[in-house]
Amino acid sequence: MTNETMTMQRALARLTSGAHLTREEARDVMNIIMSGEATGAQIGSVITALRMKGETKDEITGFAETMRALSSRVQTEQEGLLDTCGTGGSGIHKFNISTASAMIASAAGVRVAKHGNRAMSGKAGSADVLEALGVNINLTAEQAAYCLEAIGICFMFAQLYHPSMKHAAGPRRELGIRTIFNMLGPLTNPAGADRQLLGLYDRSRTETVAGVLGELGLRRAMVVSSHDGLDEISISDSTQISELAGGTVRTFDITPEELGLTRRPLSEVIGGDAAENAAIIRRIFGGEEQGAYRDIVLANAGACIYVGGQASSLREGVEAAATIIDTGKAQQKLYQLIETTGEVAHVS
Repeated sequence: MTNETMTMQRALARLTSGAHLTREEARDVMNIIMSGEATGAQIGSVITALRMKGETKDEITGFAETMRALSSRVQTEQEGLLDTCGTGGSGIHKFNISTASAMIASAAGVRVAKHGNRAMSGKAGSADVLEALGVNINLTAEQAAYCLEAIGICFMFAQLYHPSMKHAAGPRRELGIRTIFNMLGPLTNPAGADRQLLGLYDRSRTETVAGVLGELGLRRAMVVSSHDGLDEISISDSTQISELAGGTVRTFDITPEELGLTRRPLSEVIGGDAAENAAIIRRIFGGEEQGAYRDIVLANAGACIYVGGQASSLREGVEAAATIIDTGKAQQKLYQLIETTGEVAHVS
């Protein structure tokens, strides 16, 4: 169907009857939303109906394809490029684990194009904590590309790259529930990263989202959701992982012990606001943290290093991450990111 036949009313009638949208129909619905042609009531009704029915792989893929097509793009070599953007929304206020992991992975030789936003449900999103660390987050696509080529890592502030999302902001805020939009940020990397560690708030959807990543052209990915409710690899419980590799998805559980890490209480990885979380990351990188904060970063950075092709197993990735911290390379990468993003902002 095309935009002329797939109206929001028709989509809503389909969804409320329990029927699914095709991938093409989902693209069309998202295009209507992103173009500003849909009313707030229509947007809220459609995304609520999708949530109640359960979003399919085709529906999520179609929405993501339209969002990607309408976003600003960072022009760079995509092969071997990693993102660590997750969904958030776990309701557990841990510190910014995926952001710290991205910098460690970069220091290990993985090219990282980190996509992220300010906090939606927690106290500090990746944009918030990077800003608190002294990183300039407001880079244009050209500046982000320069940063990536110069030091092997960049940050892309989602608000600057997806201007069409403004049309859905009001309905999302008024609904106050998780919808398909919570899944779209991690699926719409502006640099077209072909590798990803994606933390997901809903363990029942890891295989579906891994399948979506495959449909979107990613070569390697891990979608992770722990049994204790984290959208990260946990050190307090087993974590369910759906791994995309070679065009297929396999799902398995992994324990902290299998990663060579000590199991620790979930309460020991709780963070705070952006300033507190930035201080935690500085202490980890500076070698002052040897407990749970360090270990949960090792678990997730190790997965980044593995997905990025710099380790042959998750456990080897964890060991590599520990070496990166202990040799000061993680701290050096943070300093590079602060310096380079500061300098490039003053270059016309």
